[in-house]
Amino acid sequence: MAWNEPGNSNNKDPWGNGNRKGGNDQGPPDLDEIYRDTVTKFKKAFGGKGGNSSTPSNGNDGGMAGLGILALVAVLIWVWMGISTIKEAERGVVLRFGQFHTILEPGLKWQPAFIDRVIPIDVESVVSMTSSGQMLTQDENVVVVSMDIQYRVLDARAYLFNVTDPDYSLRQATDAALRYVIGHTNMDEILTTGREVVRQQTRELLENTIEPYDLGLEVVDVNFLPARPPEEVKEAFDDAIAAQEDEEKFINEANAYAREREPAARGRVRRIEQEANAYKDSVILKAQGEIARFEQLLPQYIAAPEVTRNRLYLETMEKVYQNTSKVMIDVDGGNNMMYLPLDKILEQSRNAQQSQSAAPVRSSGPQPVYSNPTSSTSNRSDRFSDSRYSNGR
Repeated sequence: MAWNEPGNSNNKDPWGNGNRKGGNDQGPPDLDEIYRDTVTKFKKAFGGKGGNSSTPSNGNDGGMAGLGILALVAVLIWVWMGISTIKEAERGVVLRFGQFHTILEPGLKWQPAFIDRVIPIDVESVVSMTSSGQMLTQDENVVVVSMDIQYRVLDARAYLFNVTDPDYSLRQATDAALRYVIGHTNMDEILTTGREVVRQQTRELLENTIEPYDLGLEVVDVNFLPARPPEEVKEAFDDAIAAQEDEEKFINEANAYAREREPAARGRVRRIEQEANAYKDSVILKAQGEIARFEQLLPQYIAAPEVTRNRLYLETMEKVYQNTSKVMIDVDGGNNMMYLPLDKILEQSRNAQQSQSAAPVRSSGPQPVYSNPTSSTSNRSDRFSDSRYSNGR
């Protein structure tokens, strides 16, 4: 039978109060009784005298115990509220009664609550900020420019107390520096070749501007974003920029071609110089050899002038006839009439010389021999023979 069914004599409430007051009280537990039990347990824990929970306790003792518990809880809460964690990239600025006291390093720290206030400041992360707008150039043109500033906190104390809003102050200083530099630069330089100069001048002017204020910030980098002219003249400026880029490309290609051709030209010059020096040396040596030969020949000529003259003549004719075509005619055999087509022979000789000069390898065969068709003698050698030559030798 269920505990709450009618007729059940052993009815008990779910709070275990079935036997209290004769088993007739089926309501929730008494709060006063729970309070007295709790006070009694705390008294026992702290060395007090505990009594029976059913025995009424003194009101003063219960009040003092409650105050002690409240004080203990308050102390624990106060201690817990003073615990703070400073991250690795942060520094904690401690304010004691609203005035700067110290700076905490990263780690788990404790400062008295309601007395000290800890403000964590990130000093390692780099923050990016963009300043842009339409600005007037030196040549009175309007250009849309943008500048990206990257910075970080360098001094946490100066960042908090020197100015009201350091980030806003940096933005205003960046805008002022950028407008000053753009106002002293021509539009063509801003859009094309002078972008790096604008970036450097803006950074220098910005650092000089924020230095007296001691914002506690450090400018890490300044990037000059692509600038553009107003929409009305954008196409014309795009064409001008493309032309300048083409000019730079052609100049670079010309320089590359010059660097490629110059070593080859220098090599050819060196080779021609070496060939000229070799030719000069060969001519000099050949002349010296001729001089030595004539010096050796002079005593022989003095001793026998006629013989030496004939020998020199025959040697010269031998060299001449070796390099020319020859026609051999056998005139032995009576008074027969003979016709020689000399023009055809000379033409054939010229053609043969041209073919030999054009051919990569000359033929080593014998030269053609022309003879009288009526002659019954056999072909002779094309070598010139003379009795004077044999006698002279």
